[in-house]
Order: sequence, then C-alpha cells, then structure tokens
Amino acid sequence: MAYFERMRDVVSGAFSPQIIEQRMTSGWQMVSIEWRRELPDSEAQTGGGFSEEIPYGLRISDDCKRLEEDPTENRVLLMMMDLLAQDFSYSNIVSTLNESGFRTREGRPWSRVAVFNMMPRLIEVGPRIFNSEEWEQRRLKFARREAPGD
Repeated sequence: MAYFERMRDVVSGAFSPQIIEQRMTSGWQMVSIEWRRELPDSEAQTGGGFSEEIPYGLRISDDCKRLEEDPTENRVLLMMMDLLAQDFSYSNIVSTLNESGFRTREGRPWSRVAVFNMMPRLIEVGPRIFNSEEWEQRRLKFARREAPGD
C-alpha cells in the first residue's frame, strides 16, 4: 500500500507559477486548487449541506471521511477539565485559557459564557479524558501538591 504525505500552501499574495514548478521538481503532485470569494448579500447561502456543528475537540480528517481529534482543542478541553477539577471559577478558567493564548473556534478570546457552553461537551468527553495517561499524570502531580499539607 502506498503512503502519501500531504501539504497545504496558503497563498497570501499573487499567484506564482514558480511555486508550482518548485513543488513539482521536489516530487509533489498537485491534487486540488481551492478558490474563494466574498459573497454579495444577494448570493448569501440559505442553508443546505451538513448543518450540525462538528463537536469541539474534533476536526474533519485530511481524507474527509471521518472525524479525528484536534490536538489544540483537546488541550483546551483537558485544561478546562483540570481547572474545573481544581474548583476554579469560570472567571479563572477564562483568564487561564486566554493568558495561555487559546482562542475559541471562532478565533475570539474565551468568555464565561463560552466556557459554560462547553459543559455538555466536557461531560461527553469526560470518560475519555479521565482514562487518558495525561490525566493520570496530572492527577498524580496534583496529589503530590496536596500531600505535604495533610
């Protein structure tokens, strides 16, 4: 079975045929070109397609056939769960997330409402998080911090 590496070039300026030639010389094959434009108000989309939002912590795989974990969003979920387990307030969780440089999926800073709206998702992924090796390491670290003051 052949394995392929994929790469995505984001074009921020004018189109350059030299980039294509350089990639092809390095053994890359062009598999798609994506175009976008701003829609005028008269052409705004009115639905159709898949209308459900992809659960936070997941993303569409490169082959577009399944959902896979999103590493950044999973770090946010783990951090939220960790801070909740330590009985942090929503305000403290928001501050910690924003100071750590995390943003919502829409690219905005976290707010108390946004964290509160994540509660159903945290309940959903809780069993997976609590059974992860990383959570066990955090639990042991937290237990060691608590132990000297017993």
